[in-house]
Formats: sequence, structure tokens, C-alpha cells
Amino acid sequence: MPPADYFIGLMSGTSLDSIDAVLVSFEQGSLTLHDSQSTPLPASLRQQILALNTSGTDEIEQLAELDPELGRLFADACLALLHRHQLKPAQIRAIGSHGQTLRHRPTKGYSLQVGDPNVIAEQTGITTVADFRRRDLAAGGQGAPLVPAFHHQCFHSPNHNRVLINIGGMANITLLPADPEKPVIGYDTGPGNVLIDTWIQQQRDLPYDKDGAWAASGKVIDSLLNRWLSDPFFSAPYPKSTGRELFNERWLQRHIQPQMQAEDIQATLTELTARSIAIAIQQHDLISPEVYLCGGGSHNNSLKQRLEQHLGFGTQSTAVLGLHPDWVEACAFAWLAYRTINHQSGNLAAVTGARGERILGGIYLA
Repeated sequence: MPPADYFIGLMSGTSLDSIDAVLVSFEQGSLTLHDSQSTPLPASLRQQILALNTSGTDEIEQLAELDPELGRLFADACLALLHRHQLKPAQIRAIGSHGQTLRHRPTKGYSLQVGDPNVIAEQTGITTVADFRRRDLAAGGQGAPLVPAFHHQCFHSPNHNRVLINIGGMANITLLPADPEKPVIGYDTGPGNVLIDTWIQQQRDLPYDKDGAWAASGKVIDSLLNRWLSDPFFSAPYPKSTGRELFNERWLQRHIQPQMQAEDIQATLTELTARSIAIAIQQHDLISPEVYLCGGGSHNNSLKQRLEQHLGFGTQSTAVLGLHPDWVEACAFAWLAYRTINHQSGNLAAVTGARGERILGGIYLA
């Protein structure tokens, strides 16, 4: 394999649990995943990020400190992959770094990610591509979701309609019609793991609801679910995207009453994610689709069962298509770097609402 075919993808999502790093190569645009690793975010850093997700005091100083600190952590993740494979920086064509989203407000024309790519390029000696969302925003788009373009590249089938469901902190769907004349559709459906994780962290001091076991012990509170589902985001037309700016602890606490049991609230939050995803998919006329799950939420059995119940058919992991569900997003940003380095567009205008397809990101030379 020629040395220049290697790329590294970096992803830290709205779940705020870890930095995911992948080592990949491309052969005529087709991706091969060679290695992957997940580095937990330090608890103190996670709290800094959470504090900057909402308006507060001394934000500029906090942001200025956090940006290079995260850049160093991203660089360390890359260097660990190089060390494990005894690779030299010159053998990596580029790093694609999503960064860590602090604010995503497309209606105001901005999306802010941190994890300074200057630091990544300097510390690794590898050209780094970052800041992928703002060019799409400048072209009138949402700046998100960007992964549907990668889903189409990797998972489209000329024989079967397919739906990709990514359940990270937020959830998004990609509809891939077999008919090439029909457009790819993709957008955020609402919260994925973010509220489920927030509640169990608050109530039981656990990082996440393993296998959805706590949710399975409770009962859905229909009145609470219906009030949550009445939020205008769920009925808004696509293109649309969202984040912790909307779906956060304050949003979660709306409509909760003291007599409600904690496990029932967890069951209701899990139902909210499943129901909102299913409602979104059922709005589209995609006949007998194959449905594939990726992201951390794909391991939540309670969530998966509820989703399948609402859809009326089964789901599978993207692993059966050759890509482990935990690494799809990091691979997507390696692919976006590959596209940018090769002067190719990375967005789907029909998905983001941009005026056209654009080459995404800034290039920070080694």
C-alpha cells in the first residue's frame, strides 16, 4: 500500500465520553479500516465542555484554554495509532478532525468546534483537515449532518433501499434509496443517548445505561412522553440539525413531576429516542428498507427493541456491512479529509440545505 494512502479520522461527539481515532486507507475512494482506539475524556475536561455548551461568564478565556488542550489530546490519540503500527508521520496523508462541538446554531449561521488543528498538525507533523461545518453554513446549509454523504459512499446498494440510523449523543437518519434518481435524505431526529446518559449520570452516578437495563426496569409515562414530543423540533421540516443547545438537562427537567419514578423517566427517555427516530423514518416512502444501526446507542438493547417495535421490522448493525458501528463517524471524518485533500466536495446539498456541494474544511499543513 503506498504510504500516502493512510488517513486518520478523529471524532468526539455530543456524548462527551471519548475521543475516537481510526487509521484507514482508501483505494479508489473505497475505505479500509486498519485500526481504531477510544480515549476517554478526562472528567474535568468534560465538565469544561459542558459549561461552554450554554451561555455563561468568562467564556472567551475558557474557550481559549480549552481549544489547545483538546488539540493536544487529539494529537496524542493520533500518535498512539502511529506508535502501535510503527508508522512515521510522513506515511499519513492527512488527519481529519471533527473537533468537539461547543455550540451548533445553524439558524444563527454558526457552528463552533474546538480542538485546535494547528496544535494537532504541529504535534503530529501531519497535515490536518478540520472545521468541516462552516463552509456548508456559509453556503446556506445547516452544517450538519455531514455523515450522510459518507453513508452513501459506503453503504448504498443498487438492489435494496437502506436506512442508516446513527445514535450518538444526538440521533440522525440517512435514507439511501436503491434508485439513483431518488435523492439521499438525512437529518437529525432529536436526542440519541444524550438525555438517557444525562439522567442515569444524575440519578445513579453511572456513565450510561448498559444494555438499556435500567430503562427496561421502568414503565413509559405517556403523558410525559407526549409533552416532550410536542417540542417544535420534532415536527419541523428537514433539513434540520440539533445539539445540546436544545436537548440538555434543562430541557429534560421540563414537565418532570416529583411523584414520577426515576426508572420510569429513564424508560420514557429511551422511548422518546426510539419514537422520534421511528416517526421520522415513517414519514418517507421507502419500501421495505434494510435498516442498519451505528453509534453508541446501537448497543442499547432496550432502545433497539423499542425502535424495532415502532418500525415494525428488524434492524442490523453496520458491522454486517463491514464497518463496526462504533467507528463509523470517525471513519466519516477521515473520508471527508480524503475528499478535501483531493479537491472533492464533502456535503450533500439536499441533506444540509446548502446552495450546492462544497469542498469542506480548512487545511493545516504539517
